Amino acid sequence: MKIAIQLASLRLPFDKALLTAAKLGAAGVEIDARKQLLPREMSRTAIRQVRKMLEDLNLRAAALAFPTTRGYHVAANLDQRIDGTKAALKLAYELGASVVVNHVGAVPPKSEGEDWTRLVEALTDIGRYGQKIGALLCAETGSENGADLARLIDALPTGSIGVTFDPGNLVINDFDPLESLRALRSNVLYVQATDAVRDLARRRGAEVQLGRGSVDYSSLLGLLEEQEYRGWFTLERHEAQDAARELEQGVKYLKSF
Repeated sequence: MKIAIQLASLRLPFDKALLTAAKLGAAGVEIDARKQLLPREMSRTAIRQVRKMLEDLNLRAAALAFPTTRGYHVAANLDQRIDGTKAALKLAYELGASVVVNHVGAVPPKSEGEDWTRLVEALTDIGRYGQKIGALLCAETGSENGADLARLIDALPTGSIGVTFDPGNLVINDFDPLESLRALRSNVLYVQATDAVRDLARRRGAEVQLGRGSVDYSSLLGLLEEQEYRGWFTLERHEAQDAARELEQGVKYLKSF
């Protein structure tokens, strides 16, 4: 099992976050390409320096995150989002990662209309570039169930994008992680190891420490094994008072399987 830590969860400067991730027992890291390393500011020398930092700590770049405020179905500033995503894909490849993580936007309920056409065209363009570069955009789960995301992927040329499977995010939005995983099958190229619970009284979900929520990781990992998943499991924690401690416990939790 390849275990990584999302550096943004540590809320530390980049170099200190790398050192902490290594001390917590991770083999890789997810880097934020909007706040930690900006693709258009990374010279060849800067890229070599980051690769050297990773190598010295025996870490690998598991993925780059490129979170955008709007999805690829929104017309406003779409060209900028596409260009930025392509730059993140290029940086990911140069750092040794094959995955860029982002929400692609809400998948329309029907496979028609302007939003659907715009989303398919944008992801086809990004996918074509990603295949050429050697890194793929992986759509993060959560805003829709797995079947709807699979419907979008099936509408794209083969191999255009993958899936970042986030079970905690699915629970928060009242979707069944196992059902979604079955629908997405081999499209899952990256897993964010998260957990969550549903607050029935408030009708909303909440992120919790890995292993303390309602995600059935034993069944989840078994299903991933059946699907021959060989990618990363990346820990993230956004609402913890002591994120480093919980992430360290999360590493141990995953290794226990």
